[in-house]
Amino acid sequence: MSRIIPRKRFGQHFLTDEVVLDSIIKGFSPRRDDQVLEIGPGTGVLTGRLLDHLDHLTAIELDQNMVNHLNQRFSDRPLSILQQDILKTDIRSPEVSGENSNVRIIGNLPYNISTPLLFHIFDSLDIIQDMLFMIQKEVGLRLVAKAGNRNYGRLSVMAGLHVDAEILFDVEPESFSPQPKVTSSVIHMQPRHPAVEPRDPKKLEKLVKAAFSNRRKTLRNALSGMITGEQFKHAGIDDSLRPENLTPADYLHLSDMV
Repeated sequence: MSRIIPRKRFGQHFLTDEVVLDSIIKGFSPRRDDQVLEIGPGTGVLTGRLLDHLDHLTAIELDQNMVNHLNQRFSDRPLSILQQDILKTDIRSPEVSGENSNVRIIGNLPYNISTPLLFHIFDSLDIIQDMLFMIQKEVGLRLVAKAGNRNYGRLSVMAGLHVDAEILFDVEPESFSPQPKVTSSVIHMQPRHPAVEPRDPKKLEKLVKAAFSNRRKTLRNALSGMITGEQFKHAGIDDSLRPENLTPADYLHLSDMV
């Protein structure tokens, strides 16, 4: 089998540490009849481990070289590979979810798309059972941060409304080839059921984005033109606070009221 060379434009860092792979499988705990979607399987080191525990696995990979490699490596295994851009993939489509309303998602996410990818996945949480991702540690800390924490931001708010997130363990650069310049974290996320449904999801996203684009300002100034002082007062929120002082529930309440 030909040697696979990581491609920078896809942000490829291949996991090579067997101990970490064992820990990922233990943390995910796949069962035979699970409907599992793997994002960015790369060379297939995790794919092979998953296939040992599953009756079938679906994987999404953008790089044609990797698709060819995976098709060759797992030609006799129950693996369906879709060559697609995950950011443009409809997770609800039958070829991805198998018309299953209980999909489990796993993957080593490319650092350069991890945040937009998480927002994309949040749009399909009603059919997702849980997720286990390897991401940049900095992103993981933002995902689990609470109001008032220095890592708290837009991603923290949106994640806090939709999922319960827990960092399972960190992974050092030495576990990859080539080595990234940052530490990674393996994080488990479980959608909240029943889901929190804002009256206008787009308005909520716009409000949170505007707030944290001006996080050093007070809410009064950061959201000037979007929310009046009277509306803040009616919502019971002090507009002299800063964006990081409001909980996800506060942002939901403010958005719904407006």
